[in-house]
Amino acid sequence: MNKEIHHLPPHKNFEIDVLRLDLIHPEYGGNKFFKLKYNILKAKEQNPDSIILTFGGTHSNHIYSTAAFCEEHKIKCIGVIRGEESMIINSPTLQFARKKGMLLHFVSRNEYDGKNEKSFREELKKQFGNIYIIPEGGNNSEGVKGCAEILTNIPFYDYVFCACGTACTFTGIYSSLKQNQIAVGVSVLKGENELINDLNKYADEFQFKKLKETINYPISTSCILNNFHFGGYAKHTQELIDFKRSFETNYKIPLDYVYTAKLFYAVYSLIDNSKLLPNKKLLIIHSGGQQGNQAYEQRYKINM
Repeated sequence: MNKEIHHLPPHKNFEIDVLRLDLIHPEYGGNKFFKLKYNILKAKEQNPDSIILTFGGTHSNHIYSTAAFCEEHKIKCIGVIRGEESMIINSPTLQFARKKGMLLHFVSRNEYDGKNEKSFREELKKQFGNIYIIPEGGNNSEGVKGCAEILTNIPFYDYVFCACGTACTFTGIYSSLKQNQIAVGVSVLKGENELINDLNKYADEFQFKKLKETINYPISTSCILNNFHFGGYAKHTQELIDFKRSFETNYKIPLDYVYTAKLFYAVYSLIDNSKLLPNKKLLIIHSGGQQGNQAYEQRYKINM
C-alpha cells in the first residue's frame, strides 16, 4: 500500500504537504481503509461466515467504502440506513452500495437514534443472524488501531491536521504521534465539542495521555478545533465554496464538501491569522470522501 505525499507551495514560510489517503484505493481509499482493516480481520477471526453490519446516512462515505471493501473481499454486508427507502433514487452512494451487494435496511430516524442500544442490536441479530457490528463511521477500538497506522513510515512533521466527524481518525493519529509532534483536529460538527470525550475513552486502552480541552494560541499542543464547521455537518457558506473552487483550480487536488474542504480552509486560516508556531512543517491528512460531491451539489444546486 503506497501513501502518496503531495507537496504544496510554501505559504508564509510554512512547508505544507498533503498525505493523499484518498488515492490508496479508488473505492475504499481515504481513512475508511484504516477504519475497516482490523474490523474485517476481527470479524473473520470470530467467524469466517460473519456478516458485516454497519450504520450510515443516505450519503455516507462509510457505507460506500464498507460495501466496496466487503464486495472485494467476498464478505456479506448490511447497511442500516437512516431514512426511507424512497431516498435511494437521489443517492448515488446507496445505489453504489446496493450494486456492490450490500443489503440496505432502512429505519426511521427515531430507531436510528437508538442504534447503540442493546435492545436494538439484539433485534438486528435476531433478524439477520450471525452479524459483526461496526459502529457508524467505524468508530471503535479496531478503527482506532487501524488509524494509528496512518503515520507509519511518514517523515516527521511539526503539525498533523485531520478532519473530525467521530474523532476515530484523530484518535489513531494522536495515539501514534512522535515526540514534539502536534495533532490538530478540525471538527465538522456544530455545537459543544464532545469529540475530546470520545477520544479520551480510548486513552487507557491504547496507552496515551488524555487530551485537554484548553486551546491556546499559537497552538502548541494537540487539540480539536470547533470553529470551522460552517454551520454544521454537511453545511457550507459561499466562502467555503469559493475556497474549494480556488484550491482545486490552483493545486489540482479534489476536496469534498463535508470534511476536507473545511479542513484545508482551516489550515490556511490558522496560518494567515498567526495561530500556529512559525516556520513549521505541516502535514494535512486527505481522508477522501469525494464520492459524495455529486449528490451534495445536486442537493444544494452548486455549480462547480
